[in-house]
Amino acid sequence: MYKPLSIISKTAFACVFILLMCLSANAQTAKIKGTVTSGLSNTPIPGVTVKVINQTIGTTTDSLGNYVIELKPGNFGLQFSKIGFKSKTSLDIQVNNVKPAIIDIALDEDVASLNEVKITASSRLNKTLESPVSLRSIGVAEIKRNPGGNRDISKVIQSLPGVAAPVSFRNDIIIRGGAPNENRFYLDGVEIPNINHFATQGSSGGPVGLINVDFVKEVNFYSGAFPSNRGNALSSVFEFNQKNGRSDRMGATLTVGSSDFGATLEGPLGSKTTYLASYRYSYLQGLFKLLKLPFLPSYQDFQFKIKTKFDNKNELTLIGLGALDKFKLNFNTEKTEENEYILATIPTNDQKNYSVGAVYKHFGQRGFSQLVISRSYLDNGALKFRDNNESLGQTLNYRSTEAENKFRFEHTEQAGNYRINFGTGEETASYSTNTFNLLPFGNHIYQSKINFFKYNVFAQISRSFFNNKLSLSAGARADANNYSSRMNNLAKTLSPRFSASYNLSDQFSINFNTGIYYQLPAYTVMGYRDSTNQLVNRNVNYIENKQLVLGFEYNTFKNTRFTVEGFYKYYKHYPVISQLNDSIPLANLGADFGVIGNNPVVGESNGRSYGVEFFAQQKLNKGFYGIFALTLFKSEFQNKNGNYIQSSWNSRYILSMTAGKILKKNWEIGAKFRFTGGSPYTPYDQQLSSLKANYSTYPQGIFDYTRLNSQVLDPFYQLDARVDKKYYFKHYSFNFYFDIQNLTAHTYKEQAVVVPVKDAGGKLQDQPGDPSRIQTKLLNRNGGNVQPTLGVIFEF
Repeated sequence: MYKPLSIISKTAFACVFILLMCLSANAQTAKIKGTVTSGLSNTPIPGVTVKVINQTIGTTTDSLGNYVIELKPGNFGLQFSKIGFKSKTSLDIQVNNVKPAIIDIALDEDVASLNEVKITASSRLNKTLESPVSLRSIGVAEIKRNPGGNRDISKVIQSLPGVAAPVSFRNDIIIRGGAPNENRFYLDGVEIPNINHFATQGSSGGPVGLINVDFVKEVNFYSGAFPSNRGNALSSVFEFNQKNGRSDRMGATLTVGSSDFGATLEGPLGSKTTYLASYRYSYLQGLFKLLKLPFLPSYQDFQFKIKTKFDNKNELTLIGLGALDKFKLNFNTEKTEENEYILATIPTNDQKNYSVGAVYKHFGQRGFSQLVISRSYLDNGALKFRDNNESLGQTLNYRSTEAENKFRFEHTEQAGNYRINFGTGEETASYSTNTFNLLPFGNHIYQSKINFFKYNVFAQISRSFFNNKLSLSAGARADANNYSSRMNNLAKTLSPRFSASYNLSDQFSINFNTGIYYQLPAYTVMGYRDSTNQLVNRNVNYIENKQLVLGFEYNTFKNTRFTVEGFYKYYKHYPVISQLNDSIPLANLGADFGVIGNNPVVGESNGRSYGVEFFAQQKLNKGFYGIFALTLFKSEFQNKNGNYIQSSWNSRYILSMTAGKILKKNWEIGAKFRFTGGSPYTPYDQQLSSLKANYSTYPQGIFDYTRLNSQVLDPFYQLDARVDKKYYFKHYSFNFYFDIQNLTAHTYKEQAVVVPVKDAGGKLQDQPGDPSRIQTKLLNRNGGNVQPTLGVIFEF
């Protein structure tokens, strides 16, 4: 989607660079400061040793748990330790003179070692009692510097094991062979439906990330072993933990890139409240118009966080996230077959969405309780005219809204040696649509509105044994709703889960998890009505997924981690939908624009995905960082005949290697290489596609689902690179970056599409001897444009 460099960004870069050359940077003093508290009670912990890793600098916390360390700007790591508490590290902290780096740490008590400080391999701290496997943590510095990521979190996580994405400019996240709609996202504990612009309704994804990286503190990514308080997920759970706004004074960050401009403000709102607020505006539509591309996307987004600490025992967090997206067509583009195909098949689109939430947390002596209230809303519309001519009438006029109002209560407590978490959630959901869609083999013309109530309960208990060598965790969850009588029963979705971890040494451990998970079908499925205005999918079930994971982990004392994990996932009750006079498991759809699931369900399908992951990560150490991730897997679903065939996500192998180095004088370089197997695809039925009765309303190929996913694209690889240069001044800083995707200009084949044969005047040609059909051919398509991004980040 992103082609040559933006003229705007190049001009901005040049102006700022000239200004910068007129100034001189002096060596500055920077600070890291924060508060160390008890993880469950939020009580300040005095006397904690705080040491800068690989440095002789250090300090201890005062009577209020506070600490301050002064040093030069750069990247550092801290280690926190005290007798009676589990040691913890915070790595890859970016420190500059513009503002102090705030690193607040919560330490867990360690009743097994009350007489000594025991420093274990720091990387193991990414593991929890509840999820000892399939949990990865990504720091904000890793996100910002990721080569080819362009500060987009959805692209950054493609460096991790088990994570694949479509070979296109979209950000659909495919985890361990599961569909893109099997992932769930939480922002400071508030569930948000999607993290990308131009989302696919009924699924997820989109080409541009929505979350502002300047808000992020860290991201916890679960590809399995989901804790019981996180439901409605089959493939992954993402927890985005945001930083707090600065409390000393107002600050700002301005970012100019190849596609958008962003501004972030932060500061205090009184003595107990801080805020973060951002706005981003895209100039892609003007750029694409200048380049005469056939589609003109534009987007805006906003984000905010307000945090009030009433005292050490009570705090309130308010968050918000929203977007405005528009997608227009450009009819002044060059008349190539590729451009004409895009103009003929893509509708104009406008989309609005937001999520707002409040999290109130109360700390007791041995634990804490929290209340989470939130609302999410999506308004999605699309419009298409026959031959893009309004006088010929509409072939598509779609408008739909989704809204969710959620409440969740949960309590976490340390009861002796046991860590206990339990709670409940309630939610009202509404979906409405006004659909007019002319299609071959039956039009979709209906209005629908559904409202229903969802509820759940969950609990988990965990404990360590034998001086922390063995850790066990058992949990259960149940979800239900009143959409139908078969779904209104908690007993039918009882989802137990069990985890175990045994430390063979301070550095080597074996980890295990098994569990059953459930997910509700998309609202587009549940709200579909037929021509008689009847809800025809009342009999759908929760989708069930049984998982088994076994892993080995080795950690060094140099911030290096090695893991090997084997996984098996078995799906039941996946809806099979009627699709253009045929049927297909819904699990194979979702990595495209538009809407999926607004079809009648004609049956259910089973599926399975299994494989092994190899992962090695070097957190920043002496200026070097690196990630190696290799996944070998197979993903299969039953077709309409009940036979297992490869799913649309069965790329079979995924290799990702990322490495970088921080050099002298604040230079940084990095590179990322990805290599994946080709994705399966379904061939077209050119005979059906060529019928004039079909083509007039559906000017694109009709898939031959009797050959579902029978073909495979060629393997794909891509090399990305990034260079950063930072300048620090007394009250402000500049970060110039050059990020380039597909450095080697590798081109890859996409699936060929069906296009009509036209004469020199652009008139469609009939098939010889058959006036009911037009002549068609397959148009080969290639991807793999070099996508450079030149940008500047100004912070003050």
